[in-house]
Amino acid sequence: MERRLAAVLIADVAGYGRLSQIDEEGTRARFQGDLQDVFEPKIAKHHGRLVKTMGDGLLVEFHSVVDALRCAIDVQRQKARRNALASPAQRLDFRIGVNLGDIIVEGEDIHGDGVNIADRIQALAEPGGIAISGSAYDQVKSKLPVGYVSLGEQKAKSIAEPIRVYRVVLDPSAAGRTTGAPRSLRRWRVPVAAAALIALLLAGAAFWWQPWTFFQPSAPVGRFAYPLPDKPSVAVLPFINVSGDSEHDHLAEGLTDDLITELSKVSGLFVIARHSVFAIRDTAGKIQDVAAELGVHYVLEGTLQRADSRLRINVKLIDAVTGLSLWAERYDRQYTDLFAVQDDVIAKIISALEVKLSEGERDQLARIPTDNLEAYDYYMRAEQEGFFYSDVATYRRTLSFYQKAIDLDPNFANAHAGIARVAVDVWRNDYNYLWSAAVARKIAYDAAGQALKLDPNNARAHTVLALLQLVDGREVEARASANRAVAAQPNDAEAVANLALILAQTGSRAQAVTEMERALRLDPSPPPSFQLLAGIVFYTARENERAIPLMEAARDGLPKAEPAREYLTAAYIYRGDHARGVQEKAKLLELFPDTNLTYYSYLYDYWRDDDLKYHLTGLREAGMPEWPFGFEGKAADQLNGADLQNLINDKTWKGKHKNGTGFVQYFDKAGNTAYRSANTNITGTASIQGNRLCETFGGYFRDRTVCGFVYRNTTAEERDAQYIHVTPQALEFFSLSNS
Repeated sequence: MERRLAAVLIADVAGYGRLSQIDEEGTRARFQGDLQDVFEPKIAKHHGRLVKTMGDGLLVEFHSVVDALRCAIDVQRQKARRNALASPAQRLDFRIGVNLGDIIVEGEDIHGDGVNIADRIQALAEPGGIAISGSAYDQVKSKLPVGYVSLGEQKAKSIAEPIRVYRVVLDPSAAGRTTGAPRSLRRWRVPVAAAALIALLLAGAAFWWQPWTFFQPSAPVGRFAYPLPDKPSVAVLPFINVSGDSEHDHLAEGLTDDLITELSKVSGLFVIARHSVFAIRDTAGKIQDVAAELGVHYVLEGTLQRADSRLRINVKLIDAVTGLSLWAERYDRQYTDLFAVQDDVIAKIISALEVKLSEGERDQLARIPTDNLEAYDYYMRAEQEGFFYSDVATYRRTLSFYQKAIDLDPNFANAHAGIARVAVDVWRNDYNYLWSAAVARKIAYDAAGQALKLDPNNARAHTVLALLQLVDGREVEARASANRAVAAQPNDAEAVANLALILAQTGSRAQAVTEMERALRLDPSPPPSFQLLAGIVFYTARENERAIPLMEAARDGLPKAEPAREYLTAAYIYRGDHARGVQEKAKLLELFPDTNLTYYSYLYDYWRDDDLKYHLTGLREAGMPEWPFGFEGKAADQLNGADLQNLINDKTWKGKHKNGTGFVQYFDKAGNTAYRSANTNITGTASIQGNRLCETFGGYFRDRTVCGFVYRNTTAEERDAQYIHVTPQALEFFSLSNS
């Protein structure tokens, strides 16, 4: 193994990930242009050797450290001239680090501490700037017409001793001068009284002094959109796929998701939710601007590149207040080492932020989701599909991916929990286009149960269980399950928001508001479905001024989502805005003409009486009809109990729904019934309760018994039909059939 002393230069593009996300091909072309037009000519001029490019960076070896720094200076000056002629969106700013140290040579490649130190110190350079190590500084300090600023001694990952670091000042007026702070507070020689005063001030400041604080202006705390939490706060920005193949986008997004999920399990951290970080990925702002918008102290960013079985991941943890990198690493591994890379990144973040883990958190973080990477790949594809108020095709794709993951690894708890989450949405919202209610309910319970059997701390499974228990009327169990979900993943905005919903609908309104505020802080730029959930919580807590803006945003983002317009209708009424309430109701009926109060009274029969009355009263005041399509039967035309009994005693009905769908329904003498239409074939039971016909169809409308009325048809509609049957879900015109 050959070793030698060499000067090492590493350059890296500042903010490459965000620029690539905006214009991947253009950013890559500009990087290649700078490599060919700027770096390669300067490297040749100063007798260097380009060892390799690394995604958005490059590694260069020189025999002379003076040549290395001359090359860096020439590159940055030429880049400054090129950038001055380009628009801000077209600029690439490089950070450059130079070190003089021992390297290991393997073929054409080099590595070792000499390379690692250059990599660590380039992260301390300003965009468009240069940072050098103490060993490089000692050789060049009087040989080049530039100045230097000492950053003092810096600790670097995998380097035993602290490293002296200097920033290079390119301004000619600074040439020959080195400025900076003393290397250690312990070397200050000050009068005792002054020392006591300084100690008192430092204690009152209540934060650790860092040498670079004197040279890097802090981002004003007042710029932050939210007060910084009282614990380390982190945003994991979307990793950028730089493979040149969009087929691997889901890997980059999946890595982002997994890091957020794992960090969210740590109670000593505050972690921004997935949607909010993905919502700002198209912004080209500085890290400090992104952190200010999200209200966090630290930002993690990175890139991912897959080539066959190899996986290259670059990652940096940045202090957004100082703008400096706390930790950076490049991983060049086999794809099969993906989980090991994730574990290492998580461990380094926790170490860098000095967070203490409980034993339970250690156990949770030590879990590997699956040993089967193909199953993991399908799981990530399912997660990227999303499933809030999705169309049928999206639901089916999502379920297909989850099922493929389970087929490959039946013990993959997260995939079971994913199926449970889809199923509970289908069941709770009475979506019959995928499964009947009974089937969806069973799938949700079974999948959540299997997920918890495999992983007792699976937050999503606990949340699903809580929602099932809430609708089943088991309030105490629902609250317990929701609290377990949050305990398992304290930073999971979805788990916290669903806890807020369950608290609101079980009578703890003030606590629900507190939890919803926390969920919105974790996800400050939430998706429309999350905004709707938050709006419903505030509405249920009787805080309509806070509910309405959220529900308006949800309505605009989900213009065909019934609940957004439904809740807005009532919220406007309670705010005193009757005109808007009526307008929203009219749009709701335009989209869903069969909407009616009786249906809502069944759909929400698990609510507390005062909440259900509150909601129905608001809708009624806006003019919401009692029955589908605004039907109002005449008392004189209504059939009594005896007439109804005769109508369902070994009789067959044949007719049409209001929407034109034909149907046939048979009733036997024993109280059984069978219903058939073009797309439905179900059986159930029928009985007479007073003047109402009550029916129960297993697996339909959450197995509720639903009652309606029958009228003689004296309307001008469907004149050939003898009767009208109105239920919360349908308006049917029919006659008795002889066949």
